[in-house]
Amino acid sequence: MIVEISSEIEADFRERYSSYLKGMKQRIYETYRAFDELEDERKFVNQQAMKTPGRRGEIIKSEEIDKEFSRRLSDYIKRNE
Repeated sequence: MIVEISSEIEADFRERYSSYLKGMKQRIYETYRAFDELEDERKFVNQQAMKTPGRRGEIIKSEEIDKEFSRRLSDYIKRNE
C-alpha cells in the first residue's frame, strides 16, 4: 500500500516537473533564443544534490532534466535533417 502511494506521488512529481522544464528556454548550438534557463536549472539541481546527497527529489529532477535535454536535441536534429 505504501509503495503504491509513494510511486503515485513520484509519478505526479515527475509529470509536474517535466511540464515545468518544457516551458524553460535554452540555447541550442549557438542559436540564442533567450536566457539559458534549462542549463541554469541543471546547475541549481546539481548544487542541491551536492548539499544533500541521496535525496530522491534531486535524483528525479536530474533524470527529468536529462530527458528534456535529450528530447530537445532529438527535435533539433529532426528539424535540421
